Amino acid sequence: MLYYLFQYLNEKFHIPGAGVFQYITFRTAMSVITSLIITTVYGRRLIDYLRYKQVGETVRNLGLEGQMQKQGTPTMGGIIIILGIVVPTLLFARLENIYIIMMLVTTIWLGAIGFLDDYIKVFKKNKEGLAGRFKITGQVILSLFIGWTMYFNDSIIIRQEVKLPVTYDAPVSFHMRDNVPVYTQDIKSTITTLPFYKNNEFDYSKVLKFTGEGYEQYALVVFLFFVIIIITGISNGANITDGIDGLATGTSAIIGITLALLAYVSGNTVIADYLNIMYIPNSGELVIFAGAFVGACVGFLWYNSYPAQVFMGDTGSLAIGGIIAVFAIMIRKELMLPILCGIFIVENMSVIMQVSYFKYTKKKYGEGRRIFLMSPLHHHYQKKGYHESKIVTRFWILGIMLAIMAIITLKLR
Repeated sequence: MLYYLFQYLNEKFHIPGAGVFQYITFRTAMSVITSLIITTVYGRRLIDYLRYKQVGETVRNLGLEGQMQKQGTPTMGGIIIILGIVVPTLLFARLENIYIIMMLVTTIWLGAIGFLDDYIKVFKKNKEGLAGRFKITGQVILSLFIGWTMYFNDSIIIRQEVKLPVTYDAPVSFHMRDNVPVYTQDIKSTITTLPFYKNNEFDYSKVLKFTGEGYEQYALVVFLFFVIIIITGISNGANITDGIDGLATGTSAIIGITLALLAYVSGNTVIADYLNIMYIPNSGELVIFAGAFVGACVGFLWYNSYPAQVFMGDTGSLAIGGIIAVFAIMIRKELMLPILCGIFIVENMSVIMQVSYFKYTKKKYGEGRRIFLMSPLHHHYQKKGYHESKIVTRFWILGIMLAIMAIITLKLR
């Protein structure tokens, strides 16, 4: 909103300094600052309100050290994160941008699903919350919306290097790179970035190439399938990771910073060409959203780090996982998520492995056996006697290493 206001003031009245709102870097900085103010200043008030309303966490006794001390800690704090993301985005982003629209839809949709889950747990006194099938259904609906829009919306294109004569009916641009002429076209495509692959590019439409002629007609089905798996997997992974103070929040902030950098270079034609990575027109606006996301996570971490004064609940964890997944899909970096979101993946897999092995051994031997002392993985380390703060610190360090590794893979061919 402020973007349009200052654009109008600059064009009509030529007010000095009003033109600074045209710069993505300035609006990103303002987005981060505003998000931090909302989450730290107004977050305190919301926590007090939640405590007044007795919106407290119900803790099951799992035999973990210090666990029962968290009984009654305010939950549903994810509302703080969502406000810290949505408000700065509305203020500083260009709201007609299709990428911004899709990110706002993602934030509000998954936040609403998580809020409903928390509401059932807290106010209806149902520890199970919203049934898992309804959560998955909500995530799948969002995935279909994102995939369908990415595939058909005319504003979502990529700039692809081509050779003459061209096969696409689109304007051809020309520039020099290292004294070599380069021809490009802005086209719709199902191409994405794939680490450790030639030219770092992978086309979803060619997944079924082995089936013979006509495989291109199933490109939408293949793309939607991948989008559903990615969004549901990362969203639930973040939800599972949110088990000890500050773990999911800090890890998400690290991932958010990395995605912001990737969005900036992918949306800048000069830098993208220099680094020889995929240029995505109009995607630079996502950096403002990423700034709000990082600011919200860091601001919330002020209250969520050990000992936590508030828990984000599913209101926050489902939302931040979905935001990361959708953001990566939009900048065509979703196949880097197994590296970038390695902590979420490992936490998810530890639960799957534990449950599967327990059921298998119970059927075969008559009693269930376990791979870990407890799942998810962070509870395994708690059972081994590690303090929460030490576990979180080590996971954060691992998250930073994975983020660096993910960036490095862009240049490995």
